[in-house]
Amino acid sequence: MKNGSRLSFFLLTAVITVFVGRCTKTTDYETLVTKGNFQEAEKVIMNKIATDTTLTATDKVDLLFEVDRMRRIRLDFTKTENEILEYVKTYVPEVTGNDLKKWEESGALEYKMIDGKKMYFNNAAANIFRIDKEAKVVKEKVVAAQAESRSIGTIAEEFPLDKHIQELSAASINSHRRFVKPVTMKIKYTLMVNPNVVPDGKMIRCWIPYPREIPGRQTEIKLLATQPATYICANNEQTKQRTIYFEKPAVKDSATNFTVEYIYTGYGVFAAIDPSKVLPTPETPELLPFVSESAPHIVFTEELRKISPTIVGNETNPYLKAKKIFAWVYENIPWASAREYSTIRNLSMYAFENKHGDCGIQHLLFITLCRLNGIPAKWQSGWEFQPPNDSMHDWSEVYFEPYGWVPADVTYGLRETDEETLKYFYLGGMDSYRLIFNDAISDNFYPAKIYPRSETVDSQRGEVEWEGGNLYFDQWDWNMEWEVVKK
Repeated sequence: MKNGSRLSFFLLTAVITVFVGRCTKTTDYETLVTKGNFQEAEKVIMNKIATDTTLTATDKVDLLFEVDRMRRIRLDFTKTENEILEYVKTYVPEVTGNDLKKWEESGALEYKMIDGKKMYFNNAAANIFRIDKEAKVVKEKVVAAQAESRSIGTIAEEFPLDKHIQELSAASINSHRRFVKPVTMKIKYTLMVNPNVVPDGKMIRCWIPYPREIPGRQTEIKLLATQPATYICANNEQTKQRTIYFEKPAVKDSATNFTVEYIYTGYGVFAAIDPSKVLPTPETPELLPFVSESAPHIVFTEELRKISPTIVGNETNPYLKAKKIFAWVYENIPWASAREYSTIRNLSMYAFENKHGDCGIQHLLFITLCRLNGIPAKWQSGWEFQPPNDSMHDWSEVYFEPYGWVPADVTYGLRETDEETLKYFYLGGMDSYRLIFNDAISDNFYPAKIYPRSETVDSQRGEVEWEGGNLYFDQWDWNMEWEVVKK
């Protein structure tokens, strides 16, 4: 904690911990939401809050979040059929409404009926060419033809990822060290609350993700500057989702900015796992949580119990079972842009049912299947860098005796090589260009947040609230600046 001017009364009264995702016993509004009757569902919820004297304060918070969840879904589903067709025509000029129906039925084109209107997910059109194999081939041909017509000098050089991980694994083997090829990076992150979304003079509370200290993996974290100057930085013991916290009053007609600058060193990881040396997973209290269910997103549903034996077969070796699960998820659940996690009730089942998902959704299915098969698995997330590109990203860690916890990234998946070690590099290895904020999902912040979060699972962009409630993503923006200082 940094000493300085006293923080507002919010910090002293932040004793309410909201666990978004609890299910109330009432299911009538959920049925209405599933059918797309949002307006009617909202009426049912508000009537229940007004008339049901048995509701606790927590029940009311949960019900109000259901209303907000519907608003969030509306923000994610704004595209019309004509807008989808116009995008698809870029690659498939002869596309028709029947093609859209085919993609809807296969799950490649995501839509919802909302109060009688068919509305498509904002990134649904682009996702067609990520999910549908035939459409993907068509787009690749169009893009290749366009690339040939461009000047070579305008094509950005691709980050040599496979070369990097090959050098990384060699360095690890030669040095007999798991953590190698350090990269030092400087980060400047700014969160900007839109003008006039909070009344003039009212205090805004802001949490910005901050790197976790991980021995051997992520070290030498040094805070360089903040704005405002007074802050509270959570340590690794206070939460598995680390943040740096600020407060600042809103000023009429002006954006409210919060900024943090820091430097850190991240290491690549490689564990040369020999399956013959992998032992049965020990049944210890420390590992028990990581082979257990954790509702609502890590649940051993009937569907997953049924498909699991078809994936792992009769395999008993924990590492070889994990390899089968890793390959199955990578080959059957393609990456696609996803709607906000807070709008999905079970992310692992969303991946299973829709046969696609972004990195976090892929990994929650991977984690769930691993745990279902007795393989300890847990979440990890933050940002990925492939200079000059960057992105928020989620991955995981799995435990193999006697190797301990090792990273896994099913989104990066199977590398295109016949060399088995490199092919499965991302099951036990990790490149050097990661920024780790989180070692768990949905963990409480420090200081505690009063209102339900905008991102109820992950923590990569930040969170903001004031005494009037949470500020959702449409009420603020962010900017991430970074540079590689040393490698």
